[in-house]
Amino acid sequence: MAAARHGAFHPLRVTAVDPLTDDSVALTLAVPPELRDAFRHLPGQHLALRRTLDGAEIRRTYSICGPAAGPGGPGTLRVGVRLVDGGAFSTYALKELAAGDTVEVMAPAGRFVLEPRPGHFAAIVGGSGITPVLSMVTTLLAREPRARFCLIRSDRTTASTMFLDEVADLKDRYPDRFQLVQTLSREEQEAGPASGRLDEGRLTALLPSLLPVESVDGWFLCGPHGLVRSAKRALDHLGVARDRIHEEIFHAEEIPAGGPQSPTAAPAPEHSTLTARLDGRSGSWSVRDGEPLLETVLRNRADAPYACKGGVCGTCRAFLVTGEVRMDRNFALEQEELDAGYVLACQSHPVTEKVELDFDR
Repeated sequence: MAAARHGAFHPLRVTAVDPLTDDSVALTLAVPPELRDAFRHLPGQHLALRRTLDGAEIRRTYSICGPAAGPGGPGTLRVGVRLVDGGAFSTYALKELAAGDTVEVMAPAGRFVLEPRPGHFAAIVGGSGITPVLSMVTTLLAREPRARFCLIRSDRTTASTMFLDEVADLKDRYPDRFQLVQTLSREEQEAGPASGRLDEGRLTALLPSLLPVESVDGWFLCGPHGLVRSAKRALDHLGVARDRIHEEIFHAEEIPAGGPQSPTAAPAPEHSTLTARLDGRSGSWSVRDGEPLLETVLRNRADAPYACKGGVCGTCRAFLVTGEVRMDRNFALEQEELDAGYVLACQSHPVTEKVELDFDR
């Protein structure tokens, strides 16, 4: 289990490639019995998938869309993949992958999760942001009869809406506990909200008309950076406590420079040494000028965990044991994780001459 969590990949067989829209598919992966404990996941977690193209390794993270498995672990895993312009992995998934092929997969990771419990929950999602939330809703409503969920989703058109049938099925199965609000930015609807983007002003006006905002136990925001930022500002304006808001952003390249950063802006020392603990083994290495700490580890330990390298997925999270670091940006760690001493190795640069990270905590 620890090896899988810390960067080991396992070959999983593709059992189905199901078209969802013209530019998205759902991949179903078979999990052999000996790996089912390693691939046990929480609702909302993601998988890192890997392929090698022209000698270069490509890693991408995709959220698990199916419900969390029972005590025996998952026999299959299903992820949603949307085509990204120029995307090396998404193009491969949509145009080349077929049932019977094998994909290298890392064990589930991520802290954008909702474990089943009583309460009233809500999500604001855009596009493929539905993927992890679908796992949350499906698991929650099936396991906890005292839970309710409101899903507010934004898509361009009906034809571009991922998991349309799966969400409709949830509405039919749980009519009293599942509320669906569908908005379209480029298509008029016969019923529901008017077409257009869900910006901060629109959300601030819309949300109180849909549900008692102040009594929602947890808000889950997922999708493009612009939507997540607007939703977060709207909830702040409506007085929602920060610890009830959870967010996950897709595609690090969408995020403009100058995002949330560490408050420390001190320059790097002339010479610094990193000590890192990974899977029970420790090592110490010199940090090259300007190099993120993840790269220092990878030069010496190829099994270091990472996926996006953009401060978004959180796969490279590590505990800062000693020393001080500066993070370029952080869109993966919650404030309580930062307060507890966790950092993103892919975004961290040394501020002190000695830094120690623990990937095992």
